[in-house]
Amino acid sequence: MSQRSGLYGLVTEIVTAPYAVDVIKGAQRTSWDSGRFLLIAPSEDDPAELAFAVERLLEQRVEGLLFAATWHRPVAIPDQARTLPCVLVNCFDPEHEVISIVPDEVAGGRRAARALLSHGHRRIGHITLEPGIPAQVGRLQGFREELAAAGAPLDDALIATGDGTAEGGYRGALQLLTGDRPPTALFCGNDRTAMGAYDALRDLGLDVPGDISIIGFDDQELISAHLRPGLTTVALPFTQMGTEGVNILSKLTAGSRLTDRQVLVDCPLITRSSVGDAPR
Repeated sequence: MSQRSGLYGLVTEIVTAPYAVDVIKGAQRTSWDSGRFLLIAPSEDDPAELAFAVERLLEQRVEGLLFAATWHRPVAIPDQARTLPCVLVNCFDPEHEVISIVPDEVAGGRRAARALLSHGHRRIGHITLEPGIPAQVGRLQGFREELAAAGAPLDDALIATGDGTAEGGYRGALQLLTGDRPPTALFCGNDRTAMGAYDALRDLGLDVPGDISIIGFDDQELISAHLRPGLTTVALPFTQMGTEGVNILSKLTAGSRLTDRQVLVDCPLITRSSVGDAPR
């Protein structure tokens, strides 16, 4: 089978996701700029459907394959995909046999902490995502490390378990803000969690950011830019991950041997209006 078709294949379930579709935009543009065309095969997280999508792309003689996920998680790719150069985007192979491009969750957690510390906050609460998932583990790790380095270690009593939903954010904010010695700021595991926290603050008669500052994670534009006040958040770099995925795939298809099995992409802070100075 000739490998010089000028085609790359992308297998993904994010075709209709409101913000993760930026992975496709980054990958398409970079493929085009490098003289290649990207074929997209939509696929849900189902082994049979995934295998079928790969088979159809192989029939088109693609030179390499990208696999992209909506949320950062481990994945299993079909055996037939391993006959070509492969790159995983926003997901990873637990055995690290396939190169992956993932967000630097730890650095993102650090950035959230720095944003709140810079406004004088020292007693900061955290509403989690579903415990144990890579995003939650990394974000909390970075957040803890940055607070500890600043001499303001995270109080475990100020961690509320959420689930990544607005309802979880609402419950978590009520728990933290009605307890003894409530925090002056909240770091929410994602923007949907922050949206629920906004609702809880309104019900408690509290002001953002006058009484409580809030910072989110994801920069899901349909939420973060339209909350009032606008939500300061750490952005997931979907476009950059798509771009980097194609860049790495181009190196692999050109015969380069790459030793790094995982590439971390920085998560920038998007400053809006939900973070203010800590109350005196």
